[in-house]
Amino acid sequence: MRLRLVPQETNWDIFARWKLWLGISGMLMVVAFASFMLQGLNYGIDFRGGTTIRTDAEAPVDVGAYRDALVDLELGDVSITEIFDPSFDADQHVAMIRIQAQEDQESVSAEVTQQVLVELQQVDPTLVFASVESVGPKVSGELITAAVIAVSLAIGAVLFYIWLRFEWQFALGAVLALVHDVLLTIGIFSELQIRFDLAIIAALLTIVGYSLNDTVVVFDRVRENLRRFKKAPLSEVLNRSINETLSRTFMTSVTTLLALVSLFVLGGDVIRGFVFAMIWGVIVGTYSSIFVASAVLLYLGVDRDTDEKSKAGTQFADIDA
Repeated sequence: MRLRLVPQETNWDIFARWKLWLGISGMLMVVAFASFMLQGLNYGIDFRGGTTIRTDAEAPVDVGAYRDALVDLELGDVSITEIFDPSFDADQHVAMIRIQAQEDQESVSAEVTQQVLVELQQVDPTLVFASVESVGPKVSGELITAAVIAVSLAIGAVLFYIWLRFEWQFALGAVLALVHDVLLTIGIFSELQIRFDLAIIAALLTIVGYSLNDTVVVFDRVRENLRRFKKAPLSEVLNRSINETLSRTFMTSVTTLLALVSLFVLGGDVIRGFVFAMIWGVIVGTYSSIFVASAVLLYLGVDRDTDEKSKAGTQFADIDA
């Protein structure tokens, strides 16, 4: 017997309280935006500036021991990762240490760098610094601008694609769902003050793609049902379409979450922020594709010409993806 998280055939009245879903989503977006404006984000080294140190040692890298050795220095945000490369010698073990810029400084001072070396050599006397590089606030500001542009362009491209593929009402519903997902993700990072770096920007772009995939699946079924049930109310068509794709949506989300939760538990501190953003994004993306995008479409309505020559709500449907 095959596993089913959702019955094969459902007839849940999802739009009985569609205004409530939009109200809840709107309230959450306001809270997320307010948190971002009042608390801001806990920017990592990528956005705040800092120093990157490449270490070289004969003994294997012990990330936990390195991190414990630097605790007493109170350096703030410190990221330690081991680097693997086939070109390394058998006794060459390399790590990358990233330290945030200190108060009123563009980078870590030479004295602090020397203290870091002394502490790490107590863990491994063979350890040396192969290179020390600093990222100033100007570069960090450019990264923030580039990140905002990247997310904005991704959402703009989605708007254009869905507009061509379906109708402007579909496009607006999909984009509002994406804005909902991105804003709630930024809001949870602001509220919990989880470190926000370039990896989280990558997660946001991945969330945009994942949420869009779910939304397009639902909208594609809506388009088919608009052809089949030209006399049915739009709410009934939307409800039928979501019920017909509900099993697929939940199975995709749950299997994705299984992998992400495993990475969150076993992956370590280096990717934990990225994986947390992905987990949250999958949850809100699934919610928005069911309740937000379709509810916006119901609110805007769809032009439905019952003439035989018309493709109700599908005049651009023949354009290849």
